[in-house]
Amino acid sequence: MSSNPRYAEIRTSSPQYWGLLSLFALIAIIGIAAAHHMDVEGHHITGMNNQIVWGLPHVFAIFLIVAASGALNLASLASVFGKYEYKPLARFSAVLAIALLVGGLAILLLDLGRPDRLIVAMTHYNFKSIFAWNIILYSGFVVIVLAYLWLMMEQRLQHWSRPAGMLALAWRLSLTTGTGSIFGFLVAREAYDSALLAPLFIVMSFAFGLAVFTLLLLLSFRLDRRELDGSHLQRLRRLLGLFVMAILYFVALFHLTKLYGTQNHAFERFILLEGGVYTGLFWIVQIGFGSLLPLLLVFAPRWRDSVPGLVLACALVIVGAFAQLYVIIVGGQAFPLNIFPGYLVESSFFDGAIGSYAPSPWEVMLGLGGVASALLIALLCLRVLPILPQQLTPEQH
Repeated sequence: MSSNPRYAEIRTSSPQYWGLLSLFALIAIIGIAAAHHMDVEGHHITGMNNQIVWGLPHVFAIFLIVAASGALNLASLASVFGKYEYKPLARFSAVLAIALLVGGLAILLLDLGRPDRLIVAMTHYNFKSIFAWNIILYSGFVVIVLAYLWLMMEQRLQHWSRPAGMLALAWRLSLTTGTGSIFGFLVAREAYDSALLAPLFIVMSFAFGLAVFTLLLLLSFRLDRRELDGSHLQRLRRLLGLFVMAILYFVALFHLTKLYGTQNHAFERFILLEGGVYTGLFWIVQIGFGSLLPLLLVFAPRWRDSVPGLVLACALVIVGAFAQLYVIIVGGQAFPLNIFPGYLVESSFFDGAIGSYAPSPWEVMLGLGGVASALLIALLCLRVLPILPQQLTPEQH
């Protein structure tokens, strides 16, 4: 077993690196401008309405928040579970987790219409609200992971990194549970109202965060021309496959549980058979392209040692992630509320009608701006802090 790896900042001056930074900065500025335009004109210029109040920006935000929890997984494996082969990647794992969470929270803040109202949420807590819990979980996550990163980087205090890692692990699991519970506690909507959403969001975080982590790791090593041995990629590949299989298991369990109750058959028919765009996103994008095809790329002998195959698998997992969250968030709202079970309710306010929603360009720009902000923060941190190992060789554990 070799000595501890040497870490160093990215020193590349390549046009590709500065071009990416410029591109991400431009997209982030466009996202801020789109949010300002929505604030000035009002949310009537978006596709959101009285039936669907959480739109595409929330899909982007939840993806980043969930992926932030999963991105910290490699640091947890090294510090908490003693998998020291992941130790060289632990610092980058923590930095990316913070960057993704900040990007997701930026989208939520800018989509409020009145971002200054966040002060009210931070100073007046309603502990019966899962949203109030999440304010504490999100802010606490940033503080704990920053302390965890500092302890990993300070040689004299590294013996404290394991207790900090255990706290970070417990906190991020609570954070993802809280995010899933935002939907699971909504008993008025048949699409939600399930305790299974909490563990589903946890396994989703593992896969989504690892996919983003792997892509950005490969990009960073390529930009700085650092050595990255295939054995480390094989471990990431196997982990990704296991996490995708776990998602498939919990998705199947969720829908089977719903199908067991007769009152949920209409919703299941809507999502699985008759939901139009939501049914297509579920079967074709989420299950087909986002789960089964990545599993083939990860475990098929022909692609087992292929770096492009791993890149494609990670990209497809991310595409499937957006489809899955779109089906959960938007599709769940599109299905009509059943306010009085067993009774027929008729009025002029779309009772029993499927909600319509088409994302506006402003929502797309805001969502992409949040993603670009997260990636910009991560790449800038790699530039100014010794986060990445100078090389990853087979014996470097």
